[in-house]
Amino acid sequence: MQVDIPDIQWIRFSAMGSPCAIGYVAASHEESGSFESDAVRWIRSFETRYSRYSPTSLISRINERAGLEWVEIDPETEAVFALVDEAYRITEGIFDPTALPLLRVWDYREVHDAIPDKYDIDKARELMGWSRLERRNGGVRLPEKGMGIDVGGICKEYAVDRIVEMALRRNISRIIVDFGQDIRVHGDAPGRGSWRIGMENPFKPGTCWAALAIADGAVASSGSYYRNFTLGGKVFGHMVDPRTGYPAESCCRSVTTVALSCWFAGVLSTAAYILGPVEGIRLMEKNCPAETCILTESDCFSTGKFGEYLVV
Repeated sequence: MQVDIPDIQWIRFSAMGSPCAIGYVAASHEESGSFESDAVRWIRSFETRYSRYSPTSLISRINERAGLEWVEIDPETEAVFALVDEAYRITEGIFDPTALPLLRVWDYREVHDAIPDKYDIDKARELMGWSRLERRNGGVRLPEKGMGIDVGGICKEYAVDRIVEMALRRNISRIIVDFGQDIRVHGDAPGRGSWRIGMENPFKPGTCWAALAIADGAVASSGSYYRNFTLGGKVFGHMVDPRTGYPAESCCRSVTTVALSCWFAGVLSTAAYILGPVEGIRLMEKNCPAETCILTESDCFSTGKFGEYLVV
């Protein structure tokens, strides 16, 4: 997705493995400086705690102590895990952060000389199951050695929502937050009302095939045309289907979802991509309010009201 908006104040930086941008209208220079420094500081702290790639993060501690001991967590982590509970429920287990063992087997960043062994895939699947995460007030524990969690599939979207909430608490009511194409807007776009958000063309990345007009809400998109590896002429995407243990083979090229919150839009987009167009649309219709558009190699599927957001 690409964002087309008039000139407003911008913060641009990199975080959570993605280019990030926050555009907003502030009432005063003092208000602007305070918001910018606090927003970036919060994001850096958030990434430090929840990145599985950081050996000192909370997530790494939880994974390292799998099958051993409890790990203390703070109230914000409890809130994040509560959202994961909801995401796991509404996607009927398709969104499962305990899929980390499978993600390691299929790591798209590595050079693969052969398809991973079925034994390794099956063993990784045996270590999965978000419902197996043991919980108590202020603590969590993975019950079996080798288990692991990766909350990257919801944390970036959660961070988008938190930054919007931070802005609203400071009376900054016109804002757009774009973290790696997970986007949420609030208030009128200066000079035009709704914000215009371009939908990237999966057949020609870097270009847009259409645009959405969004007033207050979020847009998230899922696709594997950037993160994948090719083996024997076949492309294997980065999203793994927990039902099979293999990268999703749903025929989807991209899924774009509009919802009130970014975490909700992102989770549903990911699940719909894995499920495929028919089951993906069914999932969306069960989880209103959310509208989606799914592109395949030869067709376009959408929920009933998605067309209301399209800009002609």
